[in-house]
Amino acid sequence: MTHRIAPTRTVALALLVAAAACLVCIAGPALAEAKVKKSKGSVVNVMTRNLYLGADLGPALGSKSQAEFFEANGAIVRQVEATNFPVRAKGLAQEILEAEPDLVGLQEVALWREAPPTLGPVFSGKPEATKVKYDFLKLLLAQLNKKGTKYKAVVVQDEFDFEAPANANGVPGDGPGGAGLLANSEVNGRLTMRDVILARVGAGVVTSNPTSGNFANPLIVKVAGSKEVSVTRGWTAIDAKVRGSKKFHFVNSHLEAFDNEAEVPSIRAKQAGELVAPGGPADSKLPVVLLGDFNSDVKTEVKPGDGQAYRVLTGAGFRERRKPTPNTCCLETSYDLKTGGGKAEFNHTVDHVMTDTPKKIKLIDSEVTGLKKPKSGWWDSDHAGVFSSLLLLR
Repeated sequence: MTHRIAPTRTVALALLVAAAACLVCIAGPALAEAKVKKSKGSVVNVMTRNLYLGADLGPALGSKSQAEFFEANGAIVRQVEATNFPVRAKGLAQEILEAEPDLVGLQEVALWREAPPTLGPVFSGKPEATKVKYDFLKLLLAQLNKKGTKYKAVVVQDEFDFEAPANANGVPGDGPGGAGLLANSEVNGRLTMRDVILARVGAGVVTSNPTSGNFANPLIVKVAGSKEVSVTRGWTAIDAKVRGSKKFHFVNSHLEAFDNEAEVPSIRAKQAGELVAPGGPADSKLPVVLLGDFNSDVKTEVKPGDGQAYRVLTGAGFRERRKPTPNTCCLETSYDLKTGGGKAEFNHTVDHVMTDTPKKIKLIDSEVTGLKKPKSGWWDSDHAGVFSSLLLLR
């Protein structure tokens, strides 16, 4: 990265003029510090990163029978294995450590657990599996903090949490259920989705007032033809000061991905409305930095209606604090992140960094991360990440 603004690097700061023009200079630490003082502001670096949960839930959510549902669950289990988060976590950690963001908003921070096959959680709606298969947060933090504590989780919010039997090996008839519903299922798979905020340790980042919650407007789907399932989404938030900056409110969210864009308003747009509603998580007396995977943009709509949520945010006064290109989502080869893909396949913008106080929170520079295939041979995610260096005026 060539435009990162970080306190430990001899990188130039932007000299903002009244017309909000931004001139980036290469200078030493003393000159950089002088320019910050002249601008009467503080540099704050932020990042949004979708980790990719490891599989496509669409076939399971759209299943029309119990047999189809269990087969789709098995495909999910195999995809999670194939997309190899323990390896991907190394690349994701490298992205973060190189960028040195002060605050990171993470989405799809999956916790995968398993148990012997049983129909109990399907009928009761209460997940029971406790044996951890992959804890994405634990694995990522282990990589981030290998050489000393660099980042810590300051807010963790549970969201979609569901458990069901799965034909994990794809072999018919080898489950413990004989000829019954579990005839093909060897395991129960449980997915707990989470949104997380990370704070940088030892860099003058002070956080307070951690809050989180779930949206009141979830997507409701019928799986196996009849079972109603709520796809819970939500948000995390924190108040922060960075190296003496003015206090600001930092909000991270993931809006609904499986949506009917033809509906007006869509579920996604309703969730965006909850974020910016009076008393909502992005409504604060402090300047707000709102970022995350909003699954929405007006310039790179995949389907008509994809821009609804983004229009809700901009209609509430939020403005972009990232460069418009390149796009951040998604690799078409997302089920096998070891092969194929390239910049051209990040074909639309869904990841955003925004503020409701554009006159006081200026964009110095931004960069898209994760576009290069890492040395390990695996893509870090089916998304790219967005890093933005901001100047918070006093």
